[in-house]
Amino acid sequence: MEDQDMRLVPIGRIHSSIVSRKGAPRQGFAGGVNAWVELDPRYADGLLGIEPGVQVVLVTWLHQSNRDTLQVYPKWRENTPLTGVFFTRSPDRPNPIGLHRVRVLDVQGTRLEVTPLEAIDGTPVVDIKAVLEGEWDS
Repeated sequence: MEDQDMRLVPIGRIHSSIVSRKGAPRQGFAGGVNAWVELDPRYADGLLGIEPGVQVVLVTWLHQSNRDTLQVYPKWRENTPLTGVFFTRSPDRPNPIGLHRVRVLDVQGTRLEVTPLEAIDGTPVVDIKAVLEGEWDS
């Protein structure tokens, strides 16, 4: 494969009561908290249309991940079969991109309060995408 310059630019950061990987739930629906997404003011115009009640997918860079991991025990349970990271939601992977489906609770300028979020305080946000209902229905 040809190498390409792939550079992600953080558009903001997560502000959360979860401060370590050890204390983080594995998924938002499994114990996520209310948290704030604070965007860099340069990206404020990109929030147009986001309002309380809508669902979005936060795309994050899992900055505390191990990028050398290729196989894991799903849910960190050693009684499950060893599985390739590309068939898991493990944060440890070559490109630690996080996907978090959340509901917007409040919008205050360049800040979004969202729930339920399992991301660690300080996690960089690289994108926000609308949830499209029926997208995978078939």
